[in-house]
Amino acid sequence: MSRLTLKEKISYGLGDFGNGFMFDLGQAYLLIFYTDVAGLPGAVAGGVFLFTKIFDAFMDPIAGSFVDGRSRIGRFGRFRPVMMYSSIALAVLTVFTFLTPGSTEGVNLVYAYASYMAWGVLYSFTNVPYGSLGSVMTQDSGERAKLASFRQAGSVGALLVTGVAFMPIVHAFENDRIGFPVAAAVMALAGALAFFAAFRGTREHVQAVRTHVKVTPRDFATTIASNRPLLVLILMTIFSISAYNIKTAMVVYFTRYYLLDASVLPYVNFIAIGASIIGIVSMPALVRRFGKKNTAIGGFLLAGVADGLNFLLPSTTVGFTILLALSFIGVAIPNGIVWAMVSDVIDYGQWRTGKRREGITYSMFNFSRKIAQSIAGGLAGFGLSLVGYVANAAQTPGTLLGMKALQTLYPCIAFLIAAAVLLFLYSLTDARQAQIVAELRASDQVAEVDGDVEGEIDPHAVQAGAVAVAVRPGDGTPPTTSRD
Repeated sequence: MSRLTLKEKISYGLGDFGNGFMFDLGQAYLLIFYTDVAGLPGAVAGGVFLFTKIFDAFMDPIAGSFVDGRSRIGRFGRFRPVMMYSSIALAVLTVFTFLTPGSTEGVNLVYAYASYMAWGVLYSFTNVPYGSLGSVMTQDSGERAKLASFRQAGSVGALLVTGVAFMPIVHAFENDRIGFPVAAAVMALAGALAFFAAFRGTREHVQAVRTHVKVTPRDFATTIASNRPLLVLILMTIFSISAYNIKTAMVVYFTRYYLLDASVLPYVNFIAIGASIIGIVSMPALVRRFGKKNTAIGGFLLAGVADGLNFLLPSTTVGFTILLALSFIGVAIPNGIVWAMVSDVIDYGQWRTGKRREGITYSMFNFSRKIAQSIAGGLAGFGLSLVGYVANAAQTPGTLLGMKALQTLYPCIAFLIAAAVLLFLYSLTDARQAQIVAELRASDQVAEVDGDVEGEIDPHAVQAGAVAVAVRPGDGTPPTTSRD
């Protein structure tokens, strides 16, 4: 329960900074690359997102089993080495996703599926260990909230840089087929360097007692079924992340075709995404005052109301940007807090079942994020086709209204639903989580260590899907506390 150093917090945040340099490119710019450069119809391009993200979602449990099931744990720990090596390969594949053979539509489509699916596999093996890392850096609720704040700061920082710099780099080249991969290469290199900084600056302080037990597919179902707070976070995430991602995907279309000025995109992104810093900076104080749950609900309400007003009011560049900024401030708060909540539900799952599965739990949560991303990408692509979008042409009034609804109305509804899910279904308060951690420590299920892990964690190393089992000193019986 010791406090983390500032260096560790910054280093952990740099992980999502690096992650954003590669992930945000796909969410914000790959759709317009497919439609306006590779020549794919909107519905076809949306299908790439829909189906590859569903495929990617099933990669997360595999990645979770891998990181939990590593049998030999060196001095760098269970999660950090996997994160580092995978991030290098992910950087290379990020560039490949922004290439296109330039042949027929069919060839371009096959390449889009193959490259983005391969990217998704490496993303799972990068992001699952990175996300799981936060749960073993500390079990203190306040420190986890701070880690979540630094992580969200890294994520927003990357989105800010890519939002401002990516398209100007693309437009520096006369041929977009060259500009897009060059811009992607610059961002991917920065992302890999940020992951290296996260690898060097973080430590795995919390080590659970582990036994030689192999995880079966049934354990995945048990992990979900026995962890109601995790189920609630999964449901909330489907709405919140799909809303967030469709906003970032549509803004490039909205500025180009609705506001009729593509050159304002960097400025809109700079103001709107930069405003997220207000939410990030205020998040730790808000969590201390109101708790994680209530603070997250408040953020969703602010984002939903701002997006609703953006749909109802006439859109000017200034008015749209101000309301978009308010929405980003609001959503930055729950998007950051949720990472602390995931660490909490990992502890809850161990308390509830006697088994600790960081990788599996995080991967199942990340599964819901992939489903949400597939919904956002599919909805954006299919939605553009449904409203009659024609690439590189003037749009009809009906098409423009449809674009506005995709940009603002869907996020409004989804954010409000996410708030309701948390309000009525999420019961793991900060006080309850602190009690759970105290009980785990009393039963010797977790221990804190200083520095890097030296050698193997357990002489009977964990096989596929390691678990932690509660053992009381002396009698070997599990805790008898009621698991409700």
